[in-house]
Formats: sequence, C-alpha cells, structure tokens
Amino acid sequence: MRALVWGFIGLHAVYAIALLPLILAGGVEGDLPLYREWAMRALEHDVWIGLDAPWVYPLLALLPIVVPALLGPYLYQAVWLAMLTAANGAALWVLTEGGRRRSAYPAAWFWLATVFLLAPVSLLRLEGVTGPLVVAAFALLMRKPAVAGVLLAVATWIKVWPAAVIAAALVVLARARSVLAAGAAVTVVILAVAASLGGLRQIATFLTIQGDRALQVEAPIATPWLWMAILGVPGASVYQNEALATREVVGPGAHLAVAASTPALVVAFVIVAVLLVLARRRVASETERAHLVALGAFALVGALIVFNKVGSPQYLLWLAPVVVGGLLVARDRWMRVAIALAVAELLTTIVFPILYLPLVDLEPVPAVVLLARNAMLVALFAWSVLALARIAFARVAAEVRPRGGAPRATRAPEPSPRAR
Repeated sequence: MRALVWGFIGLHAVYAIALLPLILAGGVEGDLPLYREWAMRALEHDVWIGLDAPWVYPLLALLPIVVPALLGPYLYQAVWLAMLTAANGAALWVLTEGGRRRSAYPAAWFWLATVFLLAPVSLLRLEGVTGPLVVAAFALLMRKPAVAGVLLAVATWIKVWPAAVIAAALVVLARARSVLAAGAAVTVVILAVAASLGGLRQIATFLTIQGDRALQVEAPIATPWLWMAILGVPGASVYQNEALATREVVGPGAHLAVAASTPALVVAFVIVAVLLVLARRRVASETERAHLVALGAFALVGALIVFNKVGSPQYLLWLAPVVVGGLLVARDRWMRVAIALAVAELLTTIVFPILYLPLVDLEPVPAVVLLARNAMLVALFAWSVLALARIAFARVAAEVRPRGGAPRATRAPEPSPRAR
C-alpha cells in the first residue's frame, strides 16, 4: 500500500510542479480555457450554457466546470487540479478498500499508469472527472449496486460514455434493478433542477448538436481519408473546424463514411447487446458476472470509439476504467488487455500533443503512429466481441453424473485474452 500511496502522490505532485509556472501566472491549459470561459460567463453574466443555450455536454458537466471558478478565474487551474487529484485519490481508496484489498492493487496501478501515459488529457479534460467515478463504480458494483448506479448515472450526466457500463450492468447483474433505480433517481433530480431553472428545452441538445460534423483526423474511420490527403489524392484535405476547434478531414467518399457511422454504431450495439443476453445465461458466479459486465462494457465503449466520426485522445480514458473493472475481478484474463491498452495510450500521447502539428501538416511518420494506435483500438474491440461470442455460444460440457445422483451439467470455461 505504501508504494501505491507514494506512486499516487508522486504522480500528482510532478504534474502540479510542471504546471506551477502556469498556475502562478493565472493561466490554464488543455480544455480548461474553454471551461473557464463557460464558468465565468455563468457566474459573472448569468449565462448558463446547457440551460440557456444548446451544449455539447450533458447538463451535470456544469458542476465540475463551474466549481473551480468559485475562487475566481486566477485560481481555476489550481482548483481544477486539486479537484481531480482528490477524485483519483477517492477512486483508489474505494477500489482498494482503503488499502485492505490487496488483489485490487494491479487495477489501481493500471489506473495510475493511465493517468501518467495520458497526462496531457487525463487531468485537463472532463474525462478526468468521469474516469474516477466509473473506477469507483466498478469497485462497488457487486457489493453496493445502488451506490454504483448513482456514480454511473452522475458520470453519464457529465459525459455520455458511462451509459455503456450501465447498459452492460442492466443486462448481466442479478441486482440490476438497484442500478436502474439509483440511476433513474439521479436522472429525475437532474431533470427537476433543469425544469426549475427553465432549461428543460436544452436538456438533450448534447445528443444532436454535433450531428453535422465531418470526420475528425484522429478517428479510426477517418484513416483512409487521412492517408488520401497525405498521398495527395485530389479532393482530400485536412482543415480546421473553427467553430469546434478541431481538425477534420474530407475526401472522395468521406460523406458516405459520415452517413454510415451512426447506423454502424447502432448495429454494433445491437450485436453486443444480443451477445450479452446470450452470455448472461452461461455464467453463474458473481465473479463471472462481474467479468461479463466489464467485457460487455468494453465492447460497447469500443464500438463508441471505433465507429465514431469524432476521435479524441481522451477517448482512451473511456476504456481504461473498464479495464480497471476487469483487472479487479479477473486479473489474469485482463492483464494482456491492460498492457495492450497502455501501449495504445502511449501511442495516443505521442500523436497528441507531441506529433500533432506534423500530423495536421500531413507528415507520414505521425500518421503511421496514429495508424498503429487505431489498429490497436480496432483489435481490442474485435477481441471483446469475439470473447463475448465465445461465452454466448459456448457448448455445455458433457454431463457428469454424480454417484447416486441426477446428471449434472458442467459449463465450458469462459474465454480469456490468453486463449486467443
């Protein structure tokens, strides 16, 4: 436990020291300039985005965005960093049960490794809030499903992706009603607050506001058009979307990929959901169910990334908490996945921010790194779907007749990444 504590302190201390000149100057980094602008507009001018105007995020994202501004704009970066440090500390405390659950240490170390490997985004974007919430939820899912349901609902109302974990839990868990009831209660409270503040009309705008976006450069499905632009194919190019401050790519047939991305995502969700329902019948123990929740959530989140026309480095922070949940209950099955995801995280940081400007200048080396990262994400998604399929369609082993008793069916063992 001592090593884990020092690892946590050291990581966040180094991060704070690196940002100290910026903090002393009253500056902000990453996505925080935009967050601070939204927060100060709300506090100083009473213009609350998400209530008074459409917003790209669910309504509860206002909470972590506004809280650091309560001490003024100058301290925004410092308070934000303190808030996320506290969130990570609380998540690791819950995960390890205050250090008593030694079997959770590998999962805790993996989370710290993720925060380190994705340092440019892990403590500078909203995923730095939702990630610890989902980590804590996985730790509590089997013991206190209602509390886990609250955490997952709160996380979903900050960033949408934790809904995938909720969906997997509702399909698999025997106590799914507790998760559903807790999540519904959180949602009712949020809707009531929005209604009382006159913002109910904007409550779902985050679902549609980005509907007209083109392919973002880093998205896996944008890969062919990025390489078309690099190779000089007529009509293929990378441009700056000024409204959203992102780089997007266009080219021959790119509009077809944009149009197909949402239907492909829906089909992937349906396939994963069906596999989860079938696999649920093949597992019996609590540990097996917890493993299946993590596996199903990984497949659903993987689909959100692989078939998304938008691609950002923080999306790796969607997968990492799910891997934490897998390591928690089935370390041997998830260790290779954790290592592969850690490599993908490293490649992600090499692309952004290290090689991002050369990438948008269409230099081939960063594009090769991005290609390798995207290939790993597709491979991990494929692994999760195949693992679900093996469980869903596993044959029941030969019946074993106990001496003097009725026949007893034994189930085939669950697949693991080692079995590939």
